[in-house]
Amino acid sequence: MSALGGRIAGIGLLGPGLPGWAASRPALAGEAPWQAAEPVIPPPALLPPTERRRTSLAIRLALAAATEATAAAPDRAGIETVFACSNGDGAIIGSILTALHDPAGVALSPTQFHNSVHNAPAGYWHIAAGSPAPSVSLGLHDDSLAAGLLAALTALAARRRPVLLCAYDAPLPPPLDAARPTGPAFAAALLLRPDPGAGPLLTARFQAEPAPPPPTGDAPGDALDALAAANPAARALPLLRALAAGRPARLALPLAEDAHLALELTPC
Repeated sequence: MSALGGRIAGIGLLGPGLPGWAASRPALAGEAPWQAAEPVIPPPALLPPTERRRTSLAIRLALAAATEATAAAPDRAGIETVFACSNGDGAIIGSILTALHDPAGVALSPTQFHNSVHNAPAGYWHIAAGSPAPSVSLGLHDDSLAAGLLAALTALAARRRPVLLCAYDAPLPPPLDAARPTGPAFAAALLLRPDPGAGPLLTARFQAEPAPPPPTGDAPGDALDALAAANPAARALPLLRALAAGRPARLALPLAEDAHLALELTPC
């Protein structure tokens, strides 16, 4: 297929020891040590208080990254979105399953029920932004980031309007975590705009063959490599590290076992 591309106009990030894009750039660029710390996930300030109280951890995680990525955008309401998540809201699903299993017949929470659907973060985001723009919510096991990036760049090429990609994942509660171990909560967001324009240029090409083995040994070290392997959304880290360092990069994101997305980053 032909290459798809767009300019990166905004970046959002939240993860262990990564409290936002601006604060995390030195560690990602190898200019400061990275120290793992539990991420502090803020309440979504863009939401009305009533809706804010209904949000779960996974929703707040996604909205934190999306808010940072669009902080400089002149019109959030006109931005299309793609939300990519492998696990969905595991804490909500676990709570619902526990209630269903309870012999006492515990009533299901209506709020938890509507938060359990895969597009709940997208719904809250579009409420917060006052946006009627198109939105896609998807999941592809460990390859959700690649699928989301492909969907976002395709939408950008088709409609030539800004697209926000937000990839996020949080650990599952027991006993679900035994079947699906996931590293610490992590979210990354990219605001993509059509080329030509300002900002680093990201191009992607679908390749119908397995991804080559990833390179090892990049600064700032193996600890962030381990984080990237532990959480599907954290597969964005190699791209984020290249962006933080202002260096070109060629990366491969696995996509459905027998294919991959070949990425090329050109700094502005």
